[in-house]
Amino acid sequence: MRERRHMLPVWFFIGLLLTIYGVIILCASLSEWSHPPAVVLAQYHPGVWGGILLLLIGGFYTIRFRPRRRNSKK
Repeated sequence: MRERRHMLPVWFFIGLLLTIYGVIILCASLSEWSHPPAVVLAQYHPGVWGGILLLLIGGFYTIRFRPRRRNSKK
C-alpha cells in the first residue's frame, strides 16, 4: 500500500535547458547568417556551431536521463 516516489535527475532538466538554449542560439545565428556582425572571425559563424553543440549535448542528457516508468512490485 505504500507508494514509492521517483525523483527526477537534475541532469534531465539541465539537458532540457541546454536544448532550449541551443535552439534559441541556433535560430538567432541563422537569422543573421546573411548579415554577419563586423567582428573578427565572423565568417566562421560561431553561433551556429555553438547552437549545434548545445543541441547535441542537451539532446544527449535529455535522452540519457529521461524519466522512465518502473515496474511496480506488489
